[in-house]
Amino acid sequence: MANFITLSRIALIIPFIAAFLSDTSWGMTAALVIFALASVTDFLDGWVARARGEVSALGAALDPLADKLLVAAALLLLVHDDVIKGFGVIAALIILLREVALMGFREAMVQFGGVLPVTSLAKWKTTAQLIAIAALIAAASDGLIGEAALAPANGLLWLAAFLTFWTGADYAWSAAQYLRKRDKSDC
Repeated sequence: MANFITLSRIALIIPFIAAFLSDTSWGMTAALVIFALASVTDFLDGWVARARGEVSALGAALDPLADKLLVAAALLLLVHDDVIKGFGVIAALIILLREVALMGFREAMVQFGGVLPVTSLAKWKTTAQLIAIAALIAAASDGLIGEAALAPANGLLWLAAFLTFWTGADYAWSAAQYLRKRDKSDC
């Protein structure tokens, strides 16, 4: 059941993109509703997995992948639509590049039997990203709130970028330390 919920988050990306790109008066509101629903599944799948004893290796792999796909799609669309522009693009890049870099570190560690466990701060980072993106969708020119909310939404994006950078640096440090120890033990 938990993995089904996670897979539904991935499946919701397609209607989210369609609604976001639709040239209709209701498109951005629909995109916000779909994004919010997808975001809720991030909390729901973990709760269901723990409550039903369905914690699995597949779920542990799918959950962060679903998060990253949803966040990346939304950020790219917001940049494309000029909701995120100027220096805000740097915040979006911090988020996207951290996720890609961490995939590389995790893959390297797995080859040597290591793991990078999810930290509490990383969970807050994901929450901050989802809230910031929802606020930006609402602050789009044709969004639910409109451009009056763009400055606070951009502030939330920078907060998410800061948490993303911080957790990424922490994970990168841990991974580098682990891999260095592995290199020394192989000598």
